[in-house]
Amino acid sequence: MEKYFITNNIKTFYVTATSFPGGVLKAHQALHALLPTIENRKFFGISFPGKAGNIIYKAAVKENYTGEAEQLNCETFIIGKGTYCSETIKDFMKDVSVVGKIFQQLLQHPDLDINGYCLEIYPNEKDIICLVKLNDND
Repeated sequence: MEKYFITNNIKTFYVTATSFPGGVLKAHQALHALLPTIENRKFFGISFPGKAGNIIYKAAVKENYTGEAEQLNCETFIIGKGTYCSETIKDFMKDVSVVGKIFQQLLQHPDLDINGYCLEIYPNEKDIICLVKLNDND
C-alpha cells in the first residue's frame, strides 16, 4: 500500500450502475457512449455503501470543460483533494475479483476517513489504482 495525493478537487460526472458488481461494466459502457471520444479522458469508479446495505457504484469521468455534465444531463461528483491509501493492479481484467480483495485490505487502514468512499482511477485500459480516502490531519 502506498500513499497517493490528489492535490486539487476533481469535478466528474457519472452514470450510476443499476447493481453492484453486476452493473459496473454496463455503467462504464453507458458513460463511454455519452462521450464523443474517450481519448485523453480520465475515468474513475466511485463506490460507497447505500442506505439499504447495498453498494452504490458510479462510473465517472473528469469534466473537460465547465458545463459538460449539464450539457449531457449528468449529475456531478467532486473527488476530494487529500491523502489516499492506494494499491495499483496491473492488467486487472485478468482477475477482477482481485479489485474487491484489495479494497477490503485498504478499508482496514487505521487512518481511514469513515465518511469517504472507494475510488478507482483508470490510468489506461489495463490497469487500475484502488484508493480509499484517509483522514486529513491538518
